Amino acid sequence: MESGGAYGGGKAGGAFDPVSFVQRPQVILRAVCWLFAIIVFGCISSKGWYTRGTQEECLFNKDASACNYGVGISVIAFLASMGFLAGEYFFEQMSSVKTRKHYVLADLGFSGFWSFLYFVGFCYLANQWSNTVTEYPTGASNVKAAIAFSFFSIFSWAGCAFFAFQRFRQGAGAAFATNYEAEVTMPSTYTSYPGGPDSDQNYQDPPFSGMNQRGPTDFQAPAY
Repeated sequence: MESGGAYGGGKAGGAFDPVSFVQRPQVILRAVCWLFAIIVFGCISSKGWYTRGTQEECLFNKDASACNYGVGISVIAFLASMGFLAGEYFFEQMSSVKTRKHYVLADLGFSGFWSFLYFVGFCYLANQWSNTVTEYPTGASNVKAAIAFSFFSIFSWAGCAFFAFQRFRQGAGAAFATNYEAEVTMPSTYTSYPGGPDSDQNYQDPPFSGMNQRGPTDFQAPAY
């Protein structure tokens, strides 16, 4: 995890380092999610349908909803992955802690929800394919690939949710802990007050005090 700024990001205004950006676990997982989404909706869109006569049949047990579901969640996952990759690029430029918090919460909620949807999609597609009795001349390998990468997508999106949760737990503490501790540090010594044990060293007489003190021999008789 990155350190030095709020919610695990660097401090706003820092120089952009493309190497460290590409090496972030969040960025790597987003790229993996993006790639898996392309594979799933690409396999279903290209070979998930078979034209029999004048009708198109979904290879998943002739269930058009299964094909539409797999394509739908994958297309949205593809667009969302691109959006979150852009968000990672601009994350360290977000000077507002509230903006970072909203981004992290959106990342956590969406990633966790989409991991669940891929889990549902994997179970749905696998069940429909296992019940398919019609033999199709082509498309079986694409269907199996769509099922497999739907399964892999469960863990990739769950990983994104995990890193977002880690960011949320880290919170804004790292951004302000150093400055706050420096501000509240109390001095180790204090100036002595009059009459204290160190009053002889630190206490000064008030100005003009010597003018008001006269000894017994300083009295002069008035002249008439």
